[in-house]
Amino acid sequence: MKIALFGYGKMGKMIDELATAAGDEVVLKIDIDNRASLTPQQLQAADVAIEFTRPESAFENITFSLKAGVPIVCGTTGWLDRLDEVLDICQSADSAFLYASNFSLGVNLFFALNEQLAKMMAPFEQYRPAMEEIHHTQKLDAPSGTAITLAEGILPQYPQIDGWVNEASDSGAALPIVSKRIDKVPGTHEIIYRSEVDEIAIKHTAHSRVGFAKGALVAARWLIDKKGFFGMKDVLSNEGPA
Repeated sequence: MKIALFGYGKMGKMIDELATAAGDEVVLKIDIDNRASLTPQQLQAADVAIEFTRPESAFENITFSLKAGVPIVCGTTGWLDRLDEVLDICQSADSAFLYASNFSLGVNLFFALNEQLAKMMAPFEQYRPAMEEIHHTQKLDAPSGTAITLAEGILPQYPQIDGWVNEASDSGAALPIVSKRIDKVPGTHEIIYRSEVDEIAIKHTAHSRVGFAKGALVAARWLIDKKGFFGMKDVLSNEGPA
């Protein structure tokens, strides 16, 4: 497949390396230095675009690609307040968009495990859920998009909890998410259910960015020739509109 990359930082370079090794071709690399000169015609040389940039750039990059008729996979978090606008543009452009807060196969299995554990734990009111996430110091948003996705898997089972807060909290009305930023940590997420007598925890630890990059390439290949809005559940289940 022919790929256009929005963002050529650590993730972009990792995707480029893995794609080239697999026999795919990165035909366009778009970063802050050349974004202003990008044209739809240049982008249309690609079968699919992959976007890993910054929250303030993601919306413009996604909508540019959709309007050019190029399906796009996005792993940038922190911009989802504009998701409805993107979905409208995706529909009107008759294009395809895939968003995931995390493309790692292991993390997506962890999402499913998290939802199942929340269903099991919810009837036992003596256990209170909490979360901790750790990322590298270049991570701009807190909590991480992965942590928010995990919270969204827990909260439907707890109607007495109004939402999440990005701090330690003893309030039973909020799910506490503690965010830590430590140099060279790709990503760690832990869900803890504590009671007065014990605790139960599940944890995912990423050892490198390779898993994220591989998952993004799998998603990109899957998205070609699709129409609509998708997530990694669609990719992993091989379902969704054709």
